[in-house]
Amino acid sequence: MTAEAAPGPIAPGRIDTGHAIRRLVRTWTSRIVSWLLVRAYLRPRLIGRDRLPNGPAIYCFNHLNWADPFILMGTLPMRPRLTFFGPKEENMSVGGRNRLMIWTGAAIPYRPEKNDLLEATRRVVGTLRSGGVVAIAGEGRIQPFESAIRPINEGAAYFALRAGVPMIPIAINGTSWLCLGRRVRIRIGEPLLPVGRPTRQAVDALTERCRASLEAMVRDEPEQVEPGPFGRRLTELFNEWPEGDRAAAEKSGRTLVAERGSVRAASAVGLAAPDAAQP
Repeated sequence: MTAEAAPGPIAPGRIDTGHAIRRLVRTWTSRIVSWLLVRAYLRPRLIGRDRLPNGPAIYCFNHLNWADPFILMGTLPMRPRLTFFGPKEENMSVGGRNRLMIWTGAAIPYRPEKNDLLEATRRVVGTLRSGGVVAIAGEGRIQPFESAIRPINEGAAYFALRAGVPMIPIAINGTSWLCLGRRVRIRIGEPLLPVGRPTRQAVDALTERCRASLEAMVRDEPEQVEPGPFGRRLTELFNEWPEGDRAAAEKSGRTLVAERGSVRAASAVGLAAPDAAQP
């Protein structure tokens, strides 16, 4: 993890004014460029802006495409300062997307194989205490369906409870395929206020509230029509599918959606076991 990855607190005697200025310039440059590029290619619409707090918060968004963080950078208000937790990478110097995120100064990478969760948590909490917001892709990966939500990781809820800040569900729709002139909606859900300490029970409860909010916002979204060659190439430019490719991810996603739908239906009539609905 590089010192440039996040705006965490600086220890006395280590203040680097030049570095801070460069980071600020890069942050504002990346936000302005994102604003211009997003509007040149897409038609973004921010819904529910009044639900965004003026102070620190955790933003938890669904993830359809590699471009989602840049679309948020070009759509959300310039203040408070926006920082992203992730991606989970061993080496952020590898890959164009990773290098770009590090250059912007808007990323807090997490190296799962290096067991640096404590350091990542310190940086997240430091960002929040400085008045910024931290955005997290709750699903922890991209997925191909506009109307579905995969299980939400517990990290976002843990950070919100740990720092005592609201958790804001943000639903992105329209980016499963990047098509020129396509309408992209960014919908802000009702703020979820943390209650108590970050115990297992509290984290699970807040995570489920966030998942339910995201699911409610996307469930009626139609699937997007596949664009032409340029749109397909741009869509898949930096996409990383855990299953290997988009076709395999679609197959896996359909199975997951069907299984979760069956579990919820059974739970509604009392046929499922008490813990059957857990992801």
